[in-house]
Amino acid sequence: QVQLVESGGGLVQPGGSLRLSCTASGNIFRFFIMGWYRQAPGKQRELVAAISVGGSTNYADSVKGRFTISRDNAKNTVYLQMNSLKPEDTADYSCNAQWGSTNYWGRGTQVTVSS
Repeated sequence: QVQLVESGGGLVQPGGSLRLSCTASGNIFRFFIMGWYRQAPGKQRELVAAISVGGSTNYADSVKGRFTISRDNAKNTVYLQMNSLKPEDTADYSCNAQWGSTNYWGRGTQVTVSS
């Protein structure tokens, strides 16, 4: 069983930045496709960004150019750098680790963008 622990959420003003981190237990992190998802109240969960084992990335159109996903396999950690935050980025952000048909989820971290 892999455990994922997110951190870095909080309250930020519009235009501000936050960096989320997600650290995985165990020693197989490097084999996982890692992703960040978010869910706002009353909305479905959506994929924000993902990074492959080889480092290829993809982003939701709504965050392209503002968010950057990266991974550090030595630290078993995936990051989401979020810049130019908007009120519509407010959501609970969860980390996902995928290996074949197996998925692991973190508990999430709240991001609130408000003045």
